[in-house]
Amino acid sequence: MKLEPRPRRRSWGWNLVRAFAMAVGFVCMVAFAVALAKVTLVPSPTSVPLTHTNLHPGSSIRLYFNQPDWRDTIKQVGGNVVLGVPFGLLLPVIFPRTRGFVRVVLMTAFVMLTVEVAQGLLVAGRAFDIDDVILNAAGAFLGYLVLGRRLGRALHPRRVHWWRPRAEPADEPARVAAVKKSRERWVWAWRKSDARPASATKTNAKTKARKQTAPRPLRKRIPALLRAKRP
Repeated sequence: MKLEPRPRRRSWGWNLVRAFAMAVGFVCMVAFAVALAKVTLVPSPTSVPLTHTNLHPGSSIRLYFNQPDWRDTIKQVGGNVVLGVPFGLLLPVIFPRTRGFVRVVLMTAFVMLTVEVAQGLLVAGRAFDIDDVILNAAGAFLGYLVLGRRLGRALHPRRVHWWRPRAEPADEPARVAAVKKSRERWVWAWRKSDARPASATKTNAKTKARKQTAPRPLRKRIPALLRAKRP
């Protein structure tokens, strides 16, 4: 099983470059959000008779490919796919926790689903189409697969998954040995502080010897003297 390396600390210069790249990505995301709002949320009164709500996945896509005008097919399908590519490029840069195919696709689908609902409810000449959400999510997946994944790994530490154990660095055995040695030193010092000093041990030995050699008190010797004087 391949082990994931432990992330290392970066220098302040690298952190500065990383912060600059994230700031550029944030500016690009704001610009993309403005362009997305202009493309999707601008009313189109002339298109009111032509728009219809689509809740069946694949229905609009089949309609695009069955029409004779292939240019319109490329415009509709390719435009929706291209519209989702910036999500796959910018989300891993700005939000490190969204890295991963599933997370990028789900985040893009959630945002575009919100846009489609706003189109269907609030914007004249626009309608909700579930196929647009699918194509946008496919574009985000494509953008993440081509470049977004590499950008995310270059700017942020690699994610450590729970099913992949993390490898220890090369100096880990030496560090563990040093910690163990320091712990043993502290344990030895603690035991030594709890032990009795040698002077106290000697004093106790002298006191015990003195008690053994000292004469017994008179009140304890009287019964012995009386027994000795009996005939």
